[in-house]
Amino acid sequence: MGATSEFLARVPRRTDGKRDWPAELKARIVAETLIEGETVKAVAKRYELIPSTVSDWRRMARQGKLVLPNLEGMDFVPVEIETAVPVAQPLPATSSGTIDVIKGDVTVRLDAATPAARIAEIAMALST
Repeated sequence: MGATSEFLARVPRRTDGKRDWPAELKARIVAETLIEGETVKAVAKRYELIPSTVSDWRRMARQGKLVLPNLEGMDFVPVEIETAVPVAQPLPATSSGTIDVIKGDVTVRLDAATPAARIAEIAMALST
């Protein structure tokens, strides 16, 4: 605990005597809680903090108000979840395995495996 106490002595203090934790140091402490096998309580004790303070900083990190450093041995990667976009439902496959391209009284029947580019070429040719 001696080395940690010396380290903590260098953390600036506010006029009311409380430590003024820099954001980078808060982020490092939070990141240490994310290492496998670590607990908030153990990390807080190492830095002579109460666990609820570290938990508050963890909440700040989750809200994006505190950017975490990349610590060696840490298996944590920040994730941003986007709103799900509705996926278009696939068209039902025809039972015959064919595609009919119809223009007026002309019908061109193609194999269902015909590439889309070829289908488009045929559709364009029928349009002219």
